[in-house]
Amino acid sequence: MEGDGRPEFYTVKRGDTVYGIALDAGLDYKELAAWNQLDDANVIRVGQQLRLHPPAGWKPEPPEPEGVVVRPATAPPQVESLPLEAPPTKSSPKGIKVPYSEQALAQLTRDPTKSPSEGKPPVEAKPDARVTIPAVSQATPPATQPPAAQAKTVTGPAMPAKLSEPAPVLQQDSVRWMWPTAGKLLHPFNQGNNPKGVAIGGNPGQPIVASAAGKVVYSGMGLRGYGKLIIIKHDDTYLTVYAHNRELLVKEGDRVNKGQRIAEMGNIDSEHVGLHFEIRRLGKPVDPLEYLPPEGAS
Repeated sequence: MEGDGRPEFYTVKRGDTVYGIALDAGLDYKELAAWNQLDDANVIRVGQQLRLHPPAGWKPEPPEPEGVVVRPATAPPQVESLPLEAPPTKSSPKGIKVPYSEQALAQLTRDPTKSPSEGKPPVEAKPDARVTIPAVSQATPPATQPPAAQAKTVTGPAMPAKLSEPAPVLQQDSVRWMWPTAGKLLHPFNQGNNPKGVAIGGNPGQPIVASAAGKVVYSGMGLRGYGKLIIIKHDDTYLTVYAHNRELLVKEGDRVNKGQRIAEMGNIDSEHVGLHFEIRRLGKPVDPLEYLPPEGAS
């Protein structure tokens, strides 16, 4: 990607692997291998020059928009109930598009022939409702304090119900994050044995979930010090890293949704049971606590 700060080429050094080079450049190692015509991703030579950007004419795999699988599943029934069956004063649109009812009614009045495409407002209403969940919980402490307590104390299979709640903050780069697991923060960014991420403690077998939707670009044990590892590419900017797992539940090439269970917590290649979690922006590790929602690990 031109202008993103990454060099055009990388010179292989002793101890390098394609997996490590790709991670540090924020790339899918398979794409890196393809760009450099590597028949075997495990075979590179010291001094070899590897391009870190696609060659001219390269056609990447079309990206899969985040959330497109989830929202249309519920939108069509709502859209079909709106057009042509009743004048704008019908009560059914109001029940579906609470903040947008007046605007939508005006649009239907002006051009009823566009009714099949008017499904977009209900889809927009979905994210708004999800984003306002934290605000409601803050305004009614008695109703929200018990779930908050569960996020810090519940472990094992019961955790995904809490983890699947939408993140309340929309990041400037449009990726919406959530905590990959719940537990005690063992060390923050730039500390501990691996300062490139944070460590979250927990119990063996505890669920690890995808922090955002994306594509699994690595699943295995090819990076020294990471144990059983999963790397997810979310877009051309962000990767997330999930290390030291006991079991890996997804394979390379899988598309995963935000909150989908991808692994079980373990201590492979680690002194303690827990998750080592990284967010990488253009390959550079950044502090996950600056991206994750406020509620999460304790």
